[in-house]
Amino acid sequence: MNEIIEVSCPTCGKKVIWGENSPYRPFCCKRCQLIDLGEWADEEKRIASQSDISESDTWSENPDD
Repeated sequence: MNEIIEVSCPTCGKKVIWGENSPYRPFCCKRCQLIDLGEWADEEKRIASQSDISESDTWSENPDD
């Protein structure tokens, strides 16, 4: 009943055992976790939407625009 689940690290592809012994799961290490976070922060990754216009496209700091 103790089935071992193994996943691939999304950043480097290394095999990771899914369990309490893998604190960065699904990543293999803190480095890969931070690389992924940086990609999201730099907007290299994004969640696809059905809309062509995002909220940020219509937002302006100038209230008269």
